[in-house]
Amino acid sequence: MAGGSFGPSGVSKERAGQYQGRVTAYVVISCIVAATGGSIFGYDIGISGGVTSMNGFLEKFFPVVYKNKMHAHENNYCKYNNQGLAAFTSSLYLAGLVASLVASPVTRKYGRRGSIICGGLSFIIGATLDASAVNLAMLILGRIMLGVGIGFGNQAVPLYLSEMAPRHLRGALNMMFQLATTLGIFTANMINYGTEKLNPWGWRLSLGLAAAPALVMTIGGIFLPETPNSLIERGLTEKGREILEKIRGTENVQAELQDIVDASELANSIEHPFRNILERRNRSQLVMAIFMPTFQILTGINSILFYAPVLFQSLGFGGHAALYSSALTGAVLASSTVVSIMTVDKWGRRALLIGGGIQMIICQVIVAIILGLKFSSDKGLSKSFSILVVVVICLFVAAFGWSWGPLGWTVPSEIFPLETRSAGQSITVAVNLLFTFAIGQSFLSLLCAFKFGIFLFFAGWITVMTIFVYIFLPETKGVPIEEMIFVWRKHWFWRTVVPEIPEGDESYGTTTLRNE
Repeated sequence: MAGGSFGPSGVSKERAGQYQGRVTAYVVISCIVAATGGSIFGYDIGISGGVTSMNGFLEKFFPVVYKNKMHAHENNYCKYNNQGLAAFTSSLYLAGLVASLVASPVTRKYGRRGSIICGGLSFIIGATLDASAVNLAMLILGRIMLGVGIGFGNQAVPLYLSEMAPRHLRGALNMMFQLATTLGIFTANMINYGTEKLNPWGWRLSLGLAAAPALVMTIGGIFLPETPNSLIERGLTEKGREILEKIRGTENVQAELQDIVDASELANSIEHPFRNILERRNRSQLVMAIFMPTFQILTGINSILFYAPVLFQSLGFGGHAALYSSALTGAVLASSTVVSIMTVDKWGRRALLIGGGIQMIICQVIVAIILGLKFSSDKGLSKSFSILVVVVICLFVAAFGWSWGPLGWTVPSEIFPLETRSAGQSITVAVNLLFTFAIGQSFLSLLCAFKFGIFLFFAGWITVMTIFVYIFLPETKGVPIEEMIFVWRKHWFWRTVVPEIPEGDESYGTTTLRNE
């Protein structure tokens, strides 16, 4: 079939109507186990913010910050402004950025399971180093190993879920990754709430327990089946057919199998996926792989999740109240993700992204107004306004949880053709971690400099990204992952970028595409 008339997606025509199968227990269990990879990402997001507010941790590693916390400071917004403390949080994501790029060829050559297992093992090592750290160097080394684990896990897990899921439930099953992430955040917040009372060593328990979800991910990865797409791409066509029949619950999988085979033939003809992804026919997917994770971080959500206890304490909450408030936001995030899972394949991606964006803008503006009018550099919020701030932040987190939180991962993972899918996911993860690092490293300084204006800063970005989705993102619900190219050809803007296949032109194959 090499040299046949398949287009830029690797398939020659739309066969979606011929797909057969049902949702099997086998595919659901596989996706649930794989999605636990998201819990290691979420656990770290939740745990780091709580740990950095614990007295025992600050006194041992960041005594200057501890002194500012325990004594009156000239500016409430600047109590925790310390680049070393920010580096503890953000170093993980810089390491994850590099690891995600390394993970791309590993994922393509050795399969999705291989990267999942590598990620889990690295995370276990990192958790062990952090829990036993005796100095700052050992602590940062542990964070770097955690970052490697996140880089591999975030690169492979969304791909695994997209390729295993049937097309009509791909959105919901793919969001199992985000649900696991939010549950990891909530679990971490609750653990912090308990270990904060175990002064001065409670922080060690918080950091060490990160090994638990990583262990589940690693063991699960060993027993998971590989995706049919990965097996066929690596030449194991018959094994790929067997897995496809098993996860679809039928032997009548010829149409879907043919799409995967066509796509894999083109994928194997591409020697340099990262170079190929820059070509004109992949321009639309590349734009989304860059802008979707960028905008996801520029909502400001990671600032709230990383530094929730620190932020709430800066606003005048007591230590226990701050941890309780951050645990509440974690619970809201997890529950709102369930809403997205239940509606994404019914309402579509665009409706959730735009609706969530509008709600987040309103919430950020309200928080900025409250802080601007009722909070000053040397005076905390009253009890009533403190409660109102928590409520509005919870509404913001809820909007993120059913929109940009899961869909910031789902959309990029489902839009790439097989030949650039692993490279595209690496770019998505790398961009996400780059901006996560940037915001994590700069948020405490931005909070000190902008004060309440930091919330208006994020509101401005959310406005931009909501407009971007309305104009440039086509709807992808219900579209088979191997036929996604047809969506771009029908979009008012991207059809001017994505080349058409000359009808009936059997010569428009891989050679044409490579030389395009």
